[in-house]
Amino acid sequence: MDEFRPTRYQEKVLSVPENVDLFLGGGRGGGKSYCKALLILRHVEQYREKARVLYIRKTYKGLSDFEIVLRQLFSAAYGKKVSYNATEHVFRLPYGYVELAQVDGPNAYDKVQGRSFTLIMVDELTQWADPYVIDMLRSNLRGPKDIPLRTVYAGNPGGVGHQWVASRYVLPADAWMPFPGHSGGLCVHAPSTYLDNPHLDEEDYRRQLQAACAGDDDLFRAWTEGDWSVARGAFFAGCLSPDRCALDPWQEIPKGWKAWIAHDFGTASPSATYVMARSPGATGPDGHYYPRGSIVVLDELATSRPNRPSEGLGWTVPRLSDAIKEMCAKWGIQPDGAADDAIFARARGFDAATIADEFSQQGVRFYPAGKGSRKAGWERMRTLLSQAGQPDLPGLYISRLCTYAWETLPVIPRDPRDPEDLDSDAPDHAADAIRYGCIYEPVRASQRDF
Repeated sequence: MDEFRPTRYQEKVLSVPENVDLFLGGGRGGGKSYCKALLILRHVEQYREKARVLYIRKTYKGLSDFEIVLRQLFSAAYGKKVSYNATEHVFRLPYGYVELAQVDGPNAYDKVQGRSFTLIMVDELTQWADPYVIDMLRSNLRGPKDIPLRTVYAGNPGGVGHQWVASRYVLPADAWMPFPGHSGGLCVHAPSTYLDNPHLDEEDYRRQLQAACAGDDDLFRAWTEGDWSVARGAFFAGCLSPDRCALDPWQEIPKGWKAWIAHDFGTASPSATYVMARSPGATGPDGHYYPRGSIVVLDELATSRPNRPSEGLGWTVPRLSDAIKEMCAKWGIQPDGAADDAIFARARGFDAATIADEFSQQGVRFYPAGKGSRKAGWERMRTLLSQAGQPDLPGLYISRLCTYAWETLPVIPRDPRDPEDLDSDAPDHAADAIRYGCIYEPVRASQRDF
């Protein structure tokens, strides 16, 4: 059993009182997986037949990885008295109950709805773009009065949920210091890095992490140092800076500037619409000079739920159109501009009305953003952001009125399968809309197809 002896980090985690929730954060390779298995084993041993444990991952692959860890530990502890039902993902122990479940969204939550557990673990927490499902799971935490009910979460910095996880579990207090958790009880952030795991070859593991980061130095620092202070590995890291790119709200669009709107449509997911203007090479109302071709994002309409940047309000096209027209009227511009190609698709037949047609009937005119690949659009946007603040190159500037954009853009991660693209599972609606606006050429009245 020597190979199953806890590390110093794991011993420290096990010493936290059981009536305190845990967030196992930090970098990769710190021994968090085996630490979670030890917490489960201790819970079962202490509370025996009353213990009911639920372990959650967003993917089946994640379940399989942790299943192997539990098999090894349970076999060492119980020998032939343990069995595993691979169909139900349930471990049958001499006493107690341990279930593994894949839950990737509200619909998948149905498989555990209404059931009771005394210990709930959610792994790779930053894979969830918002905490909606995580909060739903709290309702499953029920048990006898003599058992301390507990939730244990784990995750690394840099996923689609980086922002809400950091604000909820990392930023409220220093590591290892109890703080009031979201559920009303106490919580402790217990971070680790690969240096806390004596079973690793440190140099070899560091090289593996570096290779997996594909040259992304920010992501590499996140994985090795476990730094949550900023969104390490974010897609716009290195080019989006509030000091250079953010501007105080304007009251009007200067004469001679071309203006349009840019829109990304959504109902269940948020829609995002922006008022954008291009400088002819002139000074703005704030007294700053904007080189020719600079783009200023002046205002936004984002239909996201509070604190849930990936969840929309379900607005219909007529309601959304009214809000867009009201925003455009405030700026004295026509409600027309760029939108995503999807709203021009005739999904129900050649003669069927498109979403763009429905907008047009409401007095909002959209056109395809323009030719070019998605990656080319991102490169254009990143280039403009990186040039913001330079006196002789066009830049991209975003008003502080655009709160949804400033909430989401700095933390959107790269696609783990393609570093040249962002992760589309993240709340990318503001990013998409602004990208459309950056590659769009406003249509002249004489070219419009009325």
